[in-house]
Amino acid sequence: IEKTLLQRKRRDSFGMFDGYDSCSEESTSSSSSEDSEDEVVPSIPASLPIIKNNGQVYTYPDGKAGMATCEMCGMVGVRDAFYSKTKRFCSVSCSRSYSSNSKKASILARLQGKPPTKKAKVLQKQPLVAKLAAYAQYQASQQNQAKSKAVVPAESFDWGRYICSNNTVGAPVSCFKHAPMGTCWGDIEEGVRIEVPNSDTSLSTKVYWIAEIIKLAGFKALLRYEGFDNDTSKDFWCNLCIPEVHQVGWCASSGKPLVPPKSIQHKYSNWKVFLVKRLTGAKTLPPDFNTKVHENMQFPFKKLMRVEVVDKNYLCRTRVALVEQVIGGRLRLVYEESEDGSDDFWCHMQSPLIHNIGWSRSIGHRFKRSDFTKKFEGQMDAPPQLFPKVRDVDQSSDWFKDGMKLEAIDPLNLSAICVATVRKVLADGYLMIGIDGSEAVDGSDWFCYHGTSPSIFPVGFCEINNIELTPPRGYTKLPFKWFDYLRETGSRAAPVRLFNKEVPNHGFRQGMKLEAVDLMEPRLVCVATVTRIIHRLLRIHFDGWEDEYDQWVDCESPDLYPVGWCQLTGYQLQPPAAQSENRPAKPSARPSASSREPETLLSSLAGRGRTGCWRPVLRHPRHGRVS
Repeated sequence: IEKTLLQRKRRDSFGMFDGYDSCSEESTSSSSSEDSEDEVVPSIPASLPIIKNNGQVYTYPDGKAGMATCEMCGMVGVRDAFYSKTKRFCSVSCSRSYSSNSKKASILARLQGKPPTKKAKVLQKQPLVAKLAAYAQYQASQQNQAKSKAVVPAESFDWGRYICSNNTVGAPVSCFKHAPMGTCWGDIEEGVRIEVPNSDTSLSTKVYWIAEIIKLAGFKALLRYEGFDNDTSKDFWCNLCIPEVHQVGWCASSGKPLVPPKSIQHKYSNWKVFLVKRLTGAKTLPPDFNTKVHENMQFPFKKLMRVEVVDKNYLCRTRVALVEQVIGGRLRLVYEESEDGSDDFWCHMQSPLIHNIGWSRSIGHRFKRSDFTKKFEGQMDAPPQLFPKVRDVDQSSDWFKDGMKLEAIDPLNLSAICVATVRKVLADGYLMIGIDGSEAVDGSDWFCYHGTSPSIFPVGFCEINNIELTPPRGYTKLPFKWFDYLRETGSRAAPVRLFNKEVPNHGFRQGMKLEAVDLMEPRLVCVATVTRIIHRLLRIHFDGWEDEYDQWVDCESPDLYPVGWCQLTGYQLQPPAAQSENRPAKPSARPSASSREPETLLSSLAGRGRTGCWRPVLRHPRHGRVS
């Protein structure tokens, strides 16, 4: 009943204004008792030549064999030689020991680095070619991890202290499907145990100890070493995706020392007994967690790939640009005609603002042609399959028509939802939208939205959801009433059924912290907060800045990232204005036309007087801190 009421509530908030039309994770068994005692050697499909175990990747030439790790003793061996259907144990004895002693025995074995049984050693025999292949892949994986250590730099902004001092919560990684690990974060939660470097030691060599996740904020976790109980004196924040974070048992299998912190080293006489007691039944990271992080940090777009992207000077058209840089899935695109490479544009690889070469022509969108003929070595058109696909729509029946009215997020003032009009219907469900009262005569500020875009709304959406609707500039009959406006303009509201009403279970909550792109200067990723949630629409506030700089964005926007994303990818994070030593003063008046930067998104458009706050791109006070 509750679900039905919720669905009805969502439907009503979109659909009650139809009257305006008339106005013109797989779960795997954790028990070995289900394993058959008959040894079965299944044929591994050739399509799965890569086997991942304990954070390492093993590849075999024939693609039909692989490696496995015994869940009892931690021994790594040939997968086909392992016991039972699920290949979880190296021998019958390990399987029975695991079943009889439960997880307690397994934890103890891993912590002690228990050697393989005699039978396991026999089973470990394998062809020389397979051994060499596994060892080569192991070395490559180690080298990749060593290289990735430089990816996570020292932070200039202390997220941990900021979250604790403000008693706030970071949005979970699972809220960001486009971000690394967004779809495979799994059951990482408070209480999970991990092995991390032990900083509370007087030893000169690097040692590790087990820590518990006390609090999560995106990729960041507040950790407490085992043995400190309720003592918070040594708590510390850590990015869980750095190479030095491992699952429990990694030290034993890797031959690394597990040493208790010196502050409590005399607290217990037998630390192994203590750990077994504390870790029995506890969760840890998946064995392939580090491997997944590495895989998720690989991005398909490469330097010198050609794309079509919105022209930041004229929103109504696209231009050809080349990928100059890829950071965490974000692309720095340089327009093809830029001689010195300074005419650039930042966006995410899943942004609706970029398309494959030929897209504009295929749907009838405006396109800036050029006579630029210079070619670079390695230059190529980005494959069409790299771009997100839009939903197929039926334009043959009742579809959007030119002149229909709706409500839309103003692309030149993302804090405002405005009265808008469908100016042109393109192919494949795309629409050219104009903001009423401030359009250029030549349509140069029309913006392309897909018919299923979450940034356009039916007439009345703002009213029923208590959002301030920005009326057309110069419209004097306030407060604005849609019925009157439709009658006065002789226009018709776009039917409600044409709009995207799907609301995913996105997981965002009001007050959650995150890292968000300032879309009025998309180079910048800033500390931000979710302040309102309307269905799938989020109001993003930039911490330390006035509300006029807020942005309305979709819950699935690729311009939102978890706490710690900048640290993980090496991108510069803009701290809250209050923490900036030289915080610029709030502009007292909008800049004169002569002072505006000519090569910006608003260079020829913002001066026409869009309602709302004045936000010329490079004059934005927050932009002065870019290094």
